[in-house]
Amino acid sequence: MMVTVLNPFDRNQPFPDVATALREPNGLLAVGGCLSPRRLQNAYRQGIFPWFGENEPILWWSPDPRLVLPPEQLKISRSLRKRLKRGEFQFSFDRCFDRVIEACAEPRPAALGTWITPAMRRAYIELHALGLAHSFEAWQGDALVGGLYGVALGQLFFGESMFHRVTDASKAAFAFACACLSRWGYRLIDCQVYTQHLASLGAREIPRAEFVERVVAYRDQPVSHRAWISSDDCL
Repeated sequence: MMVTVLNPFDRNQPFPDVATALREPNGLLAVGGCLSPRRLQNAYRQGIFPWFGENEPILWWSPDPRLVLPPEQLKISRSLRKRLKRGEFQFSFDRCFDRVIEACAEPRPAALGTWITPAMRRAYIELHALGLAHSFEAWQGDALVGGLYGVALGQLFFGESMFHRVTDASKAAFAFACACLSRWGYRLIDCQVYTQHLASLGAREIPRAEFVERVVAYRDQPVSHRAWISSDDCL
């Protein structure tokens, strides 16, 4: 089976059925196209996301199974709960999206380069300007110490990446995000593919077919009018 090659000049070209994605590498569905807001929205509406490295063509993925987390089912460790109660972190959302995505793009220990290329950063900053991509931040004083960003669509939040500069800061930001998303009426966080870190926070794998059913069910559903306006009483 061969992957579909997308036309970079046709932002409305439909994606192939996710059931045609390759088994190896798991979920590779299409190559090429562009990172325009319309193309990205079309992708997320079908549970598809871009992921590729520097000097590689744009690759589109729909892995099977899919790692997900209903925000109210977050598991918070005892140690993190204590740190949250002590008020070691302060939180915000959409306060500095650009800085969050730049921090997520920084090379990690034991990693070669980054998949958040300059083109990816520009694309998601444009989505943020359109009110579709959002960030959550953890602070210690004036220092940005952790955060994450993703795409919000209906009652779905598609998580893209997170970072930390002090211990537990990304987990704390994720706990804040889950609390806000749950209060605002979001039904599911897409965590994409399995990692032990996310599984320890309560994320679990479901079949791709079930994930796509949930995407279709939730992608056009409304959330609270307070969403992305106020985080009062989230934590």
